[in-house]
Amino acid sequence: MAIQDNNILPRGTYLLVTFAAFVITIAGMRAASSLLVPFLLSVFIAIISAPPLFWLKRKGVPTALAVVIVVVAFLVVVLLIITMIGTSLSDFSRTIPIYQERLQEKNVLLLVWLESFGLDLSDQEIFKAFDPGVAMKMAAGMLTGLKSVLTNGFLILFTVIFILLEASSVPAKLRGVFDDPDRSLGYLEKIGDSVQRYIAVKTLISLGTGVAVSVWLYILGVDYPLIWGLLAFLFNYIPNIGSILAAIPAVLLTIVQLGTGSAILVATGYLVINVAIGNVLEPRIMGRSLGLSTLVVFLSLIFWGWVFGPVGMLLSAPLTMTVKVALDSNDDTRWLAILLGSETSSR
Repeated sequence: MAIQDNNILPRGTYLLVTFAAFVITIAGMRAASSLLVPFLLSVFIAIISAPPLFWLKRKGVPTALAVVIVVVAFLVVVLLIITMIGTSLSDFSRTIPIYQERLQEKNVLLLVWLESFGLDLSDQEIFKAFDPGVAMKMAAGMLTGLKSVLTNGFLILFTVIFILLEASSVPAKLRGVFDDPDRSLGYLEKIGDSVQRYIAVKTLISLGTGVAVSVWLYILGVDYPLIWGLLAFLFNYIPNIGSILAAIPAVLLTIVQLGTGSAILVATGYLVINVAIGNVLEPRIMGRSLGLSTLVVFLSLIFWGWVFGPVGMLLSAPLTMTVKVALDSNDDTRWLAILLGSETSSR
């Protein structure tokens, strides 16, 4: 009970105990990642599915029937994606060593070209430290990791169904839990509305980005355009740096397959798509930006990826934004929200 009052313990001791509790919590989350990852993915899917569910309910559709309609629609979309991507992903995973070998050959040619200008890099240590083939391997690893998570499909599906069925009754239950329900529910509604709006809009924007990337790469004749479109869709959830990370493996593959000229066209296409959608269309639809600093976004990507793996990387922005909104909702922790934000104030 003493930990709850800052005035009982010295401030330094209080901060130390708080930090220790944080470390223990994160260690527990990482140890239980096999259970938490499907649950987080279920919550993510439920948040995306909530707007059409509530729309159907406003039209007079019973809750159970509305949940069935939303879940069936989601399953149809997932099955279509698996049908289109599954074979290409398996084939790409098998050919990664070939692409890595070709990239190494490109490295050797680059080394020879640099040596013609008098640069002595014969030890090739720089290429051992910076292997571009790792980027494609990481991309395949993330897609494979997501595929392995989806092996818990039934667990995720039933969790989503139960979350959607309980969604409408949660506020009434919480009113019986909190001492000051209006204030507490106000905080929770603020967090829920912010996260729901962000994820729903970001999903539509990411879908448009993925489709545009796939079409552009298909026109240029790049191998596996659907895979790179899916990767662009997933990485677009990571603000600021996601589009850059998604472009790297596709550009490297184009260098190996079609040459430098086509790679420049691919990079230009990514740039145009992300500028048009990310800097013009998205701010108009979403309104206010995520409000996280670029450094925080990058560190959250590493942190949540370390805790939860590929799904943690995918959900790094929503998870960090949830933490920021929660911190911003309390006067005692608002200073932490300000540190996480990209502006000098957090409101």
